[in-house]
Amino acid sequence: MKFSDEIKRRRTFGIISHPDAGKTTLTEKLLLFGGAIQEAGAVKSNKIKKGATSDFMEIERQRGISVATSVLAFEYKDIKINILDTPGHKDFAEDTFRTLTAVDSVIVVIDVAKGVEEQTEKLVEVCRMRNIPMIVFVNKLDREGKDAFELLDEIEQKLNLTVTPLSFPIGMGYDFKGIYNIWEQNVNLFTGDPRKDIEETVEISDLASSELDKLIGEKAASTLRDELELVHGVYPDFDKEEYLAGSQQPVFFGSALNNFGVRELLDCFITIAPTPRPKDSDTRKVLPDEKDFTGFVFKIHANMDPKHRDRLAFVKIVSGKFERNTPYLHVRHNKKLKFSSPNAFFAEKKEIVDVSYPGDIVGLHDTGNFKIGDTLTEGEELQYKGIPSFSPEHFRYINNADPMKSKQLEKGIDQLMDEGVAQLFTLEMNGRKVIGTVGALQFEVIQYRLEHEYGAKCTYENLNVHKACWVEPEDPKSEEFKDFKRVKSKYLAKDKRGQLVFLADSAFSLQMAQQKYQSLKFHFTSEF
Repeated sequence: MKFSDEIKRRRTFGIISHPDAGKTTLTEKLLLFGGAIQEAGAVKSNKIKKGATSDFMEIERQRGISVATSVLAFEYKDIKINILDTPGHKDFAEDTFRTLTAVDSVIVVIDVAKGVEEQTEKLVEVCRMRNIPMIVFVNKLDREGKDAFELLDEIEQKLNLTVTPLSFPIGMGYDFKGIYNIWEQNVNLFTGDPRKDIEETVEISDLASSELDKLIGEKAASTLRDELELVHGVYPDFDKEEYLAGSQQPVFFGSALNNFGVRELLDCFITIAPTPRPKDSDTRKVLPDEKDFTGFVFKIHANMDPKHRDRLAFVKIVSGKFERNTPYLHVRHNKKLKFSSPNAFFAEKKEIVDVSYPGDIVGLHDTGNFKIGDTLTEGEELQYKGIPSFSPEHFRYINNADPMKSKQLEKGIDQLMDEGVAQLFTLEMNGRKVIGTVGALQFEVIQYRLEHEYGAKCTYENLNVHKACWVEPEDPKSEEFKDFKRVKSKYLAKDKRGQLVFLADSAFSLQMAQQKYQSLKFHFTSEF
């Protein structure tokens, strides 16, 4: 197959939503169509023995939430699909923001009963800033929820999107009869039996035909005709160009748990979703069909396999072919590295791949060379941009609870910070270590993983910090900067890269510092 054809058959997308809207369940059902798994596990109930394939960390199984972003790949109708399932929990938002730098499009999952929730708003805003094409999937239609039109309004208003429904529910919850597929013009009836629901669709191109009455009953049929007339009157027709430009968002309805409406979503997705897109670097825009390989690290995951203490750097390929055992330039270190066993993923299963193409995600075994945001090329010196660290909002001192294990603790903290789970600050005054996270749940995850993966125990002590910000002086030798360092000495720390960080103890003291020291800049993301 030609190189250009390989690029055209790639689709790389992320699934985003508020926790519990059914993101992981949807991921599972999509894999089912790729024939990648035989039975999908549900995240919720403990009765089902099989856990969800994409949640492989113990803490995720205990809580029923996804903590780490997982990468899943499968083939469907000769299209190679790469899914990045992201954590929905807001304490892990940073991981999700980084993942969004590696996707070409997004599916937003919304719970029919709860509608648009705050985490969805934040993530959609990031997608809008980057003009990432989005498809909306309204989930859990087999439960009672909001009226379809009310929901579409809410999506338009709260998320600031321009929607166009490509399928429409027939009834809901208790009366849920099925879905009319506007995109393919057919009806899919809901029986409640997940095995049967996948296959049976009845093509109805003429809504006026009496066949519709026979299928779903006269009352439901006349309601559906009225509603569809309204849909065509109110919403714009689907326009692929606008969808790709990020200015129009198609909407599908279904129930992921019952595997209903998922095939329709997938069939439409592979037809309209974008192939790998160009990406900006610090020197130029890089196109996927260039022959030289380039890619960047958007995530690092330590100890994916508890039996082997390994670290994997996830690399999104932007251009060219990535080949096994070929030396590539690590731009930040300016040295060549070669990889004898690059992995492709299927949740926990990994396979070694010889060649990967733009849009693919490969996992590279890493002995500590990589940081998030690193770029690999065939020799050209360019850096991909747009993977920031956010200013943390929760802070604690971290103490060693077992003096015999201080080496393990140090190694563990070091690796978890490289992974981007949290940020480490070292106080200038006494060298004490402070951990800053975007969400409070991360402290638990860190403690748990230090103990279970590195055999180190830690305790936390509260620290009253309102916000951390990176300090950039206009002139490092100025009197003003020296004065700032003297007056604020007990609030100053260094981050992992040795940049100066001001740990403001209140919003007021931050404001006062900004007013008093005009020549200093205070940044809230590390990318300045």
